[in-house]
Amino acid sequence: MKIKDLYNKDRTLLSFEIFPPKKDYPLETIFQTIEELKDLEPDFISVTYGAGGSSKDRTVEIAAKIKNEYQIEALAHLTCISSTTMEINHILEALKKNHIENILALRGDLPENPDFEFPSPLQYTYAKNLIHHINKSEKGSVGAACYPEGHPSCKSRIQDIKYLKEKVDAGVDFLVSQLFFDNELFYRFMEELDLAGINVPVSAGIMPALNTKQIFRMQKLSGCSLPPKFKRILDKYENNPEALKEAGEAYALEQIIDLMAWGVDGIHLYTMNKSETARKIAKNIKMIRSIGKS
Repeated sequence: MKIKDLYNKDRTLLSFEIFPPKKDYPLETIFQTIEELKDLEPDFISVTYGAGGSSKDRTVEIAAKIKNEYQIEALAHLTCISSTTMEINHILEALKKNHIENILALRGDLPENPDFEFPSPLQYTYAKNLIHHINKSEKGSVGAACYPEGHPSCKSRIQDIKYLKEKVDAGVDFLVSQLFFDNELFYRFMEELDLAGINVPVSAGIMPALNTKQIFRMQKLSGCSLPPKFKRILDKYENNPEALKEAGEAYALEQIIDLMAWGVDGIHLYTMNKSETARKIAKNIKMIRSIGKS
C-alpha cells in the first residue's frame, strides 16, 4: 500500500525509523528489533542508509523483510549525491522486485571515505533531481525530508522553504521531519509551509533522549535547538544514565501528546534500534488514540 494513502485515515499515523547494522554485524540483530516492534502495528517502518550510502544493499534486504514477511509497509531510504543513474536504477529495480513501493528520496550525506570518487559530472546534485527521476520510472509513493529549524547547510530560511517547495512540486507525496525538541518551532514551520502552498502530509520526527552523547551528536549534525526545559533534563541527569533514559522518554511522550492534540498528521519515532523505548512510547500513543475515538 502506498504510504500517501495511509494519511487519509482519520487518526495520527505512527511510524518507526530503524537503521541497518554495521557490515561486521549480522542482520539478525535488526530483525530481532523488528520482531519486538511488530505487534505495535506501526503504519510503516523506514529503513535508513548507512553514512554515505554504505549499507544500501542491506537497506533493500531489510525493507523487503518488513514488507513481505512482517506485512508492514516499508519506507526505503534512497540517497543520490554519490550515485550514478545506473546505480539508482539498479536499486529501484531491486525495490520493485521486492514489492516495495514507498521511497524516501534524499540527497544524502557525503561518503566518509575522503578518497571517494564522485560521478563526474554529478548526476544528482539535489533530492529534487532524484524525485524527478523516480517519478519518471515508478508509480509508487515518494516521501522527502523536511527541516523544521531549516536545513543545516542552508543559510536562509526563506530559501530553505523555497527548496522544499521545489522538492514537493517535483512529485513528493508526504514529508518526514528532522528531529526537534521544541514543538513551537514545528508549529511555526507548519505555518510557513501553509503560506508557501505546501500541503502534503507531514510526520513529525521525534527522538527520545537516551544519553547525552547521542543528543549532542545529533544536535551537531542537524542543528536542532535544545529548549531550556530539555537542557535542564540533560544537565540534571547527565551522570545518571537510567534516570536520563526515563526522563528522555517522558519528554518525548509529552512532545507527542502535544503534537497529537494540535492535530499532527503523523509521529515518526527515531528508535535508534532501541525496541524497549519505542514500545513504551508507542503503547502510550495507541492508548491516546483509542481514548480519542471514544
